[in-house]
Amino acid sequence: MHFKKTMAAAATAAAILMTPSTASASAQHEQIRKLDIMLMVTSLRCRMGKDDFQPHYRKFSAAHIGALNHSARTLEKGLVARHGKKGAKRALDRISVGMANQYGQGHPWLDCAELKEITHDLSKTKDSAVLHQAADELLGPAPRSGGRWARR
Repeated sequence: MHFKKTMAAAATAAAILMTPSTASASAQHEQIRKLDIMLMVTSLRCRMGKDDFQPHYRKFSAAHIGALNHSARTLEKGLVARHGKKGAKRALDRISVGMANQYGQGHPWLDCAELKEITHDLSKTKDSAVLHQAADELLGPAPRSGGRWARR
């Protein structure tokens, strides 16, 4: 009897320990998807000025197509598991439309020149850890100082 309780407690502890990492992985995939949408939307907004960075966005997208597609597929699979196929489509639409609306008027603390430079930098790396760091910093509140992607 004691063995069963110990095993049940161990299974519960393992499930609790695994949940944050699964949720964290899902959140990371969502952040990568949001980073892509933010850069796409802001590149469209900045396309008419001297700081047009659409060519940089296309290079970024090409350089990270594997990671971007993997994140999109993983995010969609998670949403399908939680909401079913139709619910997942609605949830993905909400995410995309929400991001487009949030950044349609520009980034809250970066201008077109800064976004151009950041997108150019991101297009030159294949490191997915850099994408995760950029997503965390660029989609969050303005850094006070010290962030890699802080005002340049």
